[in-house]
Amino acid sequence: MNGPNNAPGIIDRRQVLAGGGALIVSFSLTDAFAQDQAAPATAHPPKWIGSLKDTPFLDSWVRIDADGSITVFTGKAELGQGFKTAFQQIAAEELDVPFKSLTVITADTSRTANEGYTAGSHSMQDSGTAIQNAAAQARALLVAEAARRLDVPAENLRTENGAVIAPDGQRLSYGDLVAGDMLHVQAQPESKLKDPAKYTVVGQPVPRVDIPAKVTGGAAYVQDMRLPGMVHARVVRPPSYGAQLTECDTASIEAMPGVVKVIRSGNFLAVAAKKEFRAIKAMRALTAAAKWQETAGLPKQEDIARVLLGLPSQDSTIFQRSNPSAVGQKTVEASYTRPYQSHGSIGPSCAVGHYVDDLMTVWTHTQGVYPDRQGIAEMLRVPPAKVRLIHVEGSGCYGHNGADDAAADAALIARELPGVPVRVQWMREQEHSWEPFGPAMVTKLKASLDDSGAIADWNFEVWSNTHSMRPGGAGTLLAAQHMAQPFAVPPAKPLPLPEGGGDRNAIPIYTFPNAHVMHHFIPAMPVRISAMRALGAYHNVFSIESFMDELAIAAGADPVEFRLKHLDDRRGREVIEKAAQGFGWQKGQQAPQGRGFGFAFARYKNLAAYCAIATEVEINRETGRARLVRAVAAVDSGQVVNPDGLINQVEGAIMQSMSWTLYEAVTFNDTRITSIDWQTYPILRFDAVPDSIEVHIINRPGLPFLGSGETGQGPAAASIANAIANAAGKRLRDLPLTRKRIKDAIDV
Repeated sequence: MNGPNNAPGIIDRRQVLAGGGALIVSFSLTDAFAQDQAAPATAHPPKWIGSLKDTPFLDSWVRIDADGSITVFTGKAELGQGFKTAFQQIAAEELDVPFKSLTVITADTSRTANEGYTAGSHSMQDSGTAIQNAAAQARALLVAEAARRLDVPAENLRTENGAVIAPDGQRLSYGDLVAGDMLHVQAQPESKLKDPAKYTVVGQPVPRVDIPAKVTGGAAYVQDMRLPGMVHARVVRPPSYGAQLTECDTASIEAMPGVVKVIRSGNFLAVAAKKEFRAIKAMRALTAAAKWQETAGLPKQEDIARVLLGLPSQDSTIFQRSNPSAVGQKTVEASYTRPYQSHGSIGPSCAVGHYVDDLMTVWTHTQGVYPDRQGIAEMLRVPPAKVRLIHVEGSGCYGHNGADDAAADAALIARELPGVPVRVQWMREQEHSWEPFGPAMVTKLKASLDDSGAIADWNFEVWSNTHSMRPGGAGTLLAAQHMAQPFAVPPAKPLPLPEGGGDRNAIPIYTFPNAHVMHHFIPAMPVRISAMRALGAYHNVFSIESFMDELAIAAGADPVEFRLKHLDDRRGREVIEKAAQGFGWQKGQQAPQGRGFGFAFARYKNLAAYCAIATEVEINRETGRARLVRAVAAVDSGQVVNPDGLINQVEGAIMQSMSWTLYEAVTFNDTRITSIDWQTYPILRFDAVPDSIEVHIINRPGLPFLGSGETGQGPAAASIANAIANAAGKRLRDLPLTRKRIKDAIDV
């Protein structure tokens, strides 16, 4: 972990220009606006695409050195999506260089662009698009420089294997071309991209660059980091929300073998030791020594719908369509619920902090190095320039888990131990108790069918809290909340549409003559919550697609045909048809005894990737246990960069959603979180893995990248629920669909 991406010192790439021997392609907005001095005052500034909108300097994306080596930069964090490989493919394709000749540097506040959070399936469409265009423009600049030197028209030159080649065979390597005068040119709002028909790297199943270390026991995660002279730290968390530390004798703990220091600031309590197990032993002793005053403040958990519906909400109509000529004859109503759910990261949150020469460096698996830096700087009461955050992968994430809090812990402890690297890792019970959970949700649906069996009227209501309390200020960090001069938790705010938060995917993609969608935003919730993969789309799609099946049954229609009947979107229809064909779906089909078939579809956020999933589920009627036997998915995410990577994402979405849908729910009593380990918070185990998952890709060469990391969670949940209803003959609407709930439904 001591490569250039992880070096503690700050590296300013622009300084490289002074030494020569490298081309850092730099475009200035100021120059771009001065492109034509005679242009009229009404001329529009360039319209950048992807993350170039916020970071239009190409030196934020591409660097070419005199030796021909190329570095690509992204402000996004690799979380296991595989985009690091995809970005390398994109750059290699547009630059006409070998894939392995490139290096990709991910989120680092001293080296990469500020791309905010890695969230919402935005990596490809934002960062991938920026890299694609930056690489294409860099190649054009290299060709132009070669044309000047060779006195040959640029259109007569070609690029290949990191060089520009003339018709007579003369060859100038990229390194040769950048070794001379520096090129300062204006940014172009559009790039001449390669013809997709000529792609040799994009569209290929290139093996992911992050996998080898993960499967061979190599240093793959921040949890694996070991720096010279590093000490290990553990934090003693309060036993419950709002608990106050009233007494703690630390003298005996500080005298324990290997203990370096006990750190206390208000309700923040931690210990550092030379060895990790020494730190764990000291933490346990410190836990026993600490006395806390607790207050019962959690609601009864039996009826989550009652709890949510009883809280004050801010109500708004987010979609309305009216056609008085369409009249329903048969009305169906249903309510669906989702519990609080944990990210359940396999590796507890971890970070490494190092405070040297008034600079705090933190290696972290946060999904937003810049927002987290802002929060940590505020907590430490220093300027952001005094804090550097470097992203290193964590073992499990996809949302706002404890990563940002662990980074704050590491910074607060490292400040007390100047010059000493400090590694902080949470314990399993801390991860389960203190991470921000995925919010609980309630949806109520009502629809009417006309004489032809078509939906004439649609009503959808969703109750939910915000789906993001991510950092940006110190008040979102546990350490800052617990320290002696605490920071207040900021007020919760709804995430705006069109992407939304609790109302993400609440607006149906289907076309109904009459429709009304209401969002009931709940500002306050009883437990700590934030972003979890797919945000509200998981439950909203589960609700909509479960209800579509209920309506299809009421109309006496085939579920697939019923969806197609109400869908105008051509690409969506093709995805549904592809999944149905791959599954072997037939109208009026009957599943084998004890099994059921299910189907569901959505376009993530109604603006990202399309996904349809057909499933076969087996029900044990004696125990209620449901097992996903097979799943067949179809996905359209625009231009496909790496088909294996896209398949990985959809397979993973189905597996994760299956776990949420069948097993997962946070539990608590009136004071404490009680789901603190894998026994009290069960997840999918290997013995329940499906026999097969097929993913069929509809590639769209030349079309924009569409985010696909969260497209499958909602359809998977609904498809499984529909298959369970088909097998059991009973509809279950409250997540998770546990064996007890299934058994109780069968026995009624």
